[in-house]
Amino acid sequence: MADGKTMVSGVAAMSADAAWKTQGRLDVYGAPEGADALAVADAARSTKNLVLHIARDGTRAAAMSQSLKFFAPDIPVIEYPAWDCLPYDRVSPSPAASSKRMAALAAIQRRGEGAFIIVAPINAAIQKTPPKDVIENAALSLAPGAVMELDALATYLSANGYARSSTVREPGEFAVRGGLVDIFPPGAEEPVRLDFFGDTLESVRAFDAETQRTTRQLSGFSLAAASEILLSEATISRFRKGYVATFGPAGDDPLYEAISAGRTHAGAEHWLPLFYEQMDTLFDFVGDALVFMDHLAEEAVEERLNAIRDHYEARAEDAETRKPRNNDFAAPVYRPLKPDALYLSDDEWKERMFTTNLRPLSPFAPPENIRAFNFGAKVGRTFAAERAAENINIFDAVNSYAKSLISDKKKVVIACWSEGSADRMKTVLSDHGATELAQADDWNAVQKLKAPMMAAVLG
Repeated sequence: MADGKTMVSGVAAMSADAAWKTQGRLDVYGAPEGADALAVADAARSTKNLVLHIARDGTRAAAMSQSLKFFAPDIPVIEYPAWDCLPYDRVSPSPAASSKRMAALAAIQRRGEGAFIIVAPINAAIQKTPPKDVIENAALSLAPGAVMELDALATYLSANGYARSSTVREPGEFAVRGGLVDIFPPGAEEPVRLDFFGDTLESVRAFDAETQRTTRQLSGFSLAAASEILLSEATISRFRKGYVATFGPAGDDPLYEAISAGRTHAGAEHWLPLFYEQMDTLFDFVGDALVFMDHLAEEAVEERLNAIRDHYEARAEDAETRKPRNNDFAAPVYRPLKPDALYLSDDEWKERMFTTNLRPLSPFAPPENIRAFNFGAKVGRTFAAERAAENINIFDAVNSYAKSLISDKKKVVIACWSEGSADRMKTVLSDHGATELAQADDWNAVQKLKAPMMAAVLG
């Protein structure tokens, strides 16, 4: 694990603080998985600004978010997911994914001063977004004492992608019962219950979606759009014109018919650019933020762009071979938009990488004579050989290795899956001769431990 001493050593002979504040691209070596989260957290604290980490896939994004809860418990960490459907699919991304995406974009816009971290997989970073002004205009904050007509609130919710329901259980749902309005805001852990007296909001309470019981009082709350398609007279008109301009007469396309009637349609998000005058990207929202990139993420970009291209060509070929002669197809023809309408192209991606403050991460030692920074972390010992040997007790081997590190005035940290596993690890190691064992819940607690000491940590 890197510490304050090893982080300042690097090829470019610069401090970590200087590495994070340097403009342009700077490759970061000596940052294996696990330690890369420490680098991202350190950069956010150093710059006191927004930091974006791009993971090579969704699994890595989830792991990074989990690691940041340990290394940066004091910094807001927002996940920006990709659509959970295939490119050019006939189904929409799930409401949970769409609402979480919109909540993340809204959170970026309303963030204040200080450190802030966004974690996104490659698929999300490549995907284009609704324009920034659409996200901003969809934002709404309410607190007790606010005055708003119930009909106006219901109209706002419907226009911004919320689904009316009898009982609110999922993100993006709302219900109106007399003077009570239940809403499950995108990105929130719990839904909220608004209690109106006339047009005046008297109280805001969080409640459990399963039991429907109040859990706590709130001083206020913020709403973001729950869907990337916001149906209004303007967006419907723009869609109709864009559809005809792109594909010609609609015929009996159910997508066109549904949107024209003001209804949502399965898979409509794959024609998202037709609803807006322009499309933005995640990079437009984060501005001049530091952008960290997973090791092997560039290869993941190439794979993703190739997959998008393959899906598009399959749809385009099908549309060409199935041109209706008398509008007599049992299944509607799928008319795909070109990839660069929905996704960043290869050239656009490279341009973004060239113009941003990029920090590609690598677990390896840096090559000689290049402009780079060595974070100085190494992969922890796995004890694979000791595990395979029948005549060696793994806990005795761990204790022996830990003592050698402690003799060199180093701290020893053992990552565990849960609080229970940390308690068991402490007991077992103590039984095998370990002393001065402590338990720490996050990196701040680890740093406060007095060496030499072994720490069982939640991982």
